[in-house]
Amino acid sequence: MHDQDIPEAPWPEALAAWRAVMWADTWFAGIPPSLRQALLQLGRVQSLGPGRALFGRGQAAEGLCCVLEGALRVGAVQADGSESVLAFVEPGQWFGEISLIDGQPRTHDATADGPTTVLQVPQAALLGWLAKYPAHWQAIAQLACAKLRMLFGVIEDIAHRPLEARLAKRLWLVAHGYGGRTSAPRTTLRLPQEQLALMLGVSRQSANKALRALEARGVIALRYGGIDLLDLAALAVLGGGLGFIGTVPAAREADTT
Repeated sequence: MHDQDIPEAPWPEALAAWRAVMWADTWFAGIPPSLRQALLQLGRVQSLGPGRALFGRGQAAEGLCCVLEGALRVGAVQADGSESVLAFVEPGQWFGEISLIDGQPRTHDATADGPTTVLQVPQAALLGWLAKYPAHWQAIAQLACAKLRMLFGVIEDIAHRPLEARLAKRLWLVAHGYGGRTSAPRTTLRLPQEQLALMLGVSRQSANKALRALEARGVIALRYGGIDLLDLAALAVLGGGLGFIGTVPAAREADTT
């Protein structure tokens, strides 16, 4: 990443940290070097204050994004005013590939949960680059397919798994960047119980009961505004075994530009 592509202030010490965050993601680390370089050169850093929207449901697509610092809540406000949260997107996770592929408006809201920094690769610029080097669409498709496979698993879980197992699986997935972080998983999640309940589609009381059950097993520890993951291997077993892990496949390193 060229330093001139990232403002020197107010983040003069963040450049190395941002690079490390992106390289920790399996998809980004595995894509061909020219695509990786294009994302970095075309991308622009955007800073969001708490509660500020990166984009809203129905808004025109604006490109591929990666969280560098902070977190985003991805969901929607329903007609009755209630909120649904599909995911809690944390540093290193890429998103926005669906609208990049089909050109349709955003399907959900993305709102900053606290101060958040995002790398946004403009839609038009990235589409122009991909038009010149169409072989790299495969890597974009792999990012989308990994999430689709995970969605199939979530749908199946709702029908067949008890809440405690679904919760264990979701905590494991969040810790591993939804399959994108195979090494150095997070052991502390800044994930309030209200947000976790919305992600699972249950009441806060039900989520709290399931969390307490996991805490009693000694696999997590609850604290204000967050969760410490004490035994990731046990969470994997409780969530259905390692077979549920849907990692993002690494694209072939061979460059085709």
